[in-house]
Amino acid sequence: MRAFESTVDASAESFRANRAAMIDLTQTVRALEQRAVQASEKSALRFAKRGQLLPRERLARLLDRGAPFLELMGLAGYCGIENPDPASSVPGSAVIAGIGFVCGARVMVVVNDSGINAGAMQHLTGRKVMRCQEIALENRLPFIQLVESAGANLRSYRVERFIIGGGMFRNLARLSAAGLPVIAVVHGSSTAGGAYLPGLSDYVVMVRGRALAFLAGPPLLKAATGEISNEEELGGADMHATVSGLADFVAASDAEAIGMARDIVSGLDWNRASAAGATRAHAAPCHDPDEIAGVMPLDSRKPVDMREVIARIADASAFDEFRPAYGRATVCATGFIEGHATGFITNNGPLDPQGATKAAQFIQLCDQAGTPIVYLQNTTGFIVGRASEEAGMIKHGSKMIQALTNARVAQITVMCGASYGAGNYGMCGRAFGPRFVFSWPNAKSAVMGGEQAATTMAIVAEAGAKRRGKPLDAEALENEKRAIVENFEWQSGAIHTSSLLLDDGLIDPRDTRTVLALALATCREGDARTVRPVQYGVARF
Repeated sequence: MRAFESTVDASAESFRANRAAMIDLTQTVRALEQRAVQASEKSALRFAKRGQLLPRERLARLLDRGAPFLELMGLAGYCGIENPDPASSVPGSAVIAGIGFVCGARVMVVVNDSGINAGAMQHLTGRKVMRCQEIALENRLPFIQLVESAGANLRSYRVERFIIGGGMFRNLARLSAAGLPVIAVVHGSSTAGGAYLPGLSDYVVMVRGRALAFLAGPPLLKAATGEISNEEELGGADMHATVSGLADFVAASDAEAIGMARDIVSGLDWNRASAAGATRAHAAPCHDPDEIAGVMPLDSRKPVDMREVIARIADASAFDEFRPAYGRATVCATGFIEGHATGFITNNGPLDPQGATKAAQFIQLCDQAGTPIVYLQNTTGFIVGRASEEAGMIKHGSKMIQALTNARVAQITVMCGASYGAGNYGMCGRAFGPRFVFSWPNAKSAVMGGEQAATTMAIVAEAGAKRRGKPLDAEALENEKRAIVENFEWQSGAIHTSSLLLDDGLIDPRDTRTVLALALATCREGDARTVRPVQYGVARF
């Protein structure tokens, strides 16, 4: 492989403008994510009086110091989903989640952020947790949950949350049955449906004097049966350790409970069951990954050579392009990311019949070789028009979708720019089950661009008026076109799509190599791991 010869001029005005705009957008995202940290920290005094650690302090004590932690879905439930006010909406859905290391083992961690509304479940809390469970299942990760939640917010009850929430418990049972240990540390309340978080865990640690688990708390118990009981008698740690058998370990404090959880992970000796071979030695890219911010324009209508992006992600900036003279708008290449062999598929224009055919073959070659694929999405979709239809665009595009749908290797998608129409599908969008999906802050996803949607509607309206022999209200049509554009623009932005959990998190483009290396290592290790499934999961006796 030869290093790519970049033509980017870092001193050019366009580069500096791109860089400034991308960094500004990234900082906006980070400021939004910081709202959740700040909101939780407002509870610090109350937690200290109770002798408790804040949720992020618990997480920090659980994770290996200095090891990487890939936080996921930090914008979940932002503006318009949990709270319509942009000025006060707090993202995250009251859950901190991500992939990190505990005693050297790669694990999935989910933490109830009880510093925010006592950790009460929000509209997307269940879906966020379920996505984490799905990632753990697919990549064979132990699942650790630090539990403290007031449960469902009855004032804003929605029946769909109750139904969706059951999926969390189903997935806990699936994790255990798949041979993936589920560990729960109960720091506070875990009531009603939430009682099944420890109930469906393989190992349960409860904090004396703080942890509570019951199907009906004292108020509901009295309302339902007339029985009167206090919280400790009904579901305290000592009762569950000595009477019900729900608790395996009882700790005197949050810190001691976290230490017990680490001891449990250490005792698993989890890494003995991974046969993943060592990655090859690797060199940093010759072209600085920091330059990605200047390479990528925020306006998706401006052309960009996505090979310049690959050159700032791949080891030594080296990669081999597959069939470069055929279907030139679709770039397929092989390279390495921190020693992980990687197939790259990206776009220098719309997907055309030749490009789709090339990509379909390339996907099958990667599948044959066991090489994971990284999709760098930047496409306006499959090309349209009489010539492309006659050339079999539907047929060839379907071949590409067939290939990526049935490929057995890990596939990771990064939304780098435009992601419109069926191009989202052909480039392994969220609906096609890639192992991970990450977005850059400038990314846009929609069935089509807002202007195209508005113009399409106008043409249909004009044809309808002509067919009926009635005059068209030009002013009303312009107002409707404007409304359509605004609606498409509002929904297509990466902040909105990430808030809806249509990706696994917004990342700084300059961190793409680091994030992909972590994701590829997670996939590699999971695929090589030997697990010991049990038929029904570990039941609590």
